[in-house]
Amino acid sequence: MRTIYISPHLDDTVLSAGGLIYDQVQAGMDVEIWTIFCGFPPANQLSPFAQIVHEKWGIMDTDELVKARRAEDTHAAGILGAKVVHFDFLDCIYRRDKNGDWTYTDVFIPPHEDDDGLPAQIAEAISARLNPDDELVCQLALGAHLDHTLVRRGVELLGRPLTYDVDIPYLFNFPEDFALKTAEMKENTQRITEAGLRLWGDAILAYTSQFGTLFDSPEEMREKIHQYWSQKNGIGFWKFA
Repeated sequence: MRTIYISPHLDDTVLSAGGLIYDQVQAGMDVEIWTIFCGFPPANQLSPFAQIVHEKWGIMDTDELVKARRAEDTHAAGILGAKVVHFDFLDCIYRRDKNGDWTYTDVFIPPHEDDDGLPAQIAEAISARLNPDDELVCQLALGAHLDHTLVRRGVELLGRPLTYDVDIPYLFNFPEDFALKTAEMKENTQRITEAGLRLWGDAILAYTSQFGTLFDSPEEMREKIHQYWSQKNGIGFWKFA
């Protein structure tokens, strides 16, 4: 049996549950992180919005960036002992609509109607790799990042029992959304050891291209993760009651 975390992007699952993943692997569990939106876009075709994002990440070449981000993810997962699977769907910053125009100039908005078919495609791609006894963990989509929303819709189309983890750092940035998204759910707290907490922070630091857009410093990151962990000596996971 595998525990499979479905990650919208190359960092989301490690940010949200890295400490528990480490402890699960130490306990002998088979843990995998499947990232959906990490495909290679057409070479160096960037919208003005994507150019701004690439500048923040420090790599302008599209192939080089995706390769670097996949390598970061593999390194981070290796710190925790998890395996990775990288799917080929394009991040929203690279997608075009049916007319060939750039679809998005923001990420915290509802998905465009031209992406209505994406959840079914995501579900099909995931389903093709699943075993009957696999356990799935999906993000709540806090903050309504459109790619997180699409992934959650896709995973829910599978019709399988799901556990939901809490999107970090969006929980810190959009705390009001947490109560809304979990109103009809039941919480299950998972304890995380201090070793797991430490390795969680180490794994987050592996995402060097992303780190500056997520936290001001390594110290701030570790403090926020520690504060989140210290509320329960672990983290909460959610299921529909």
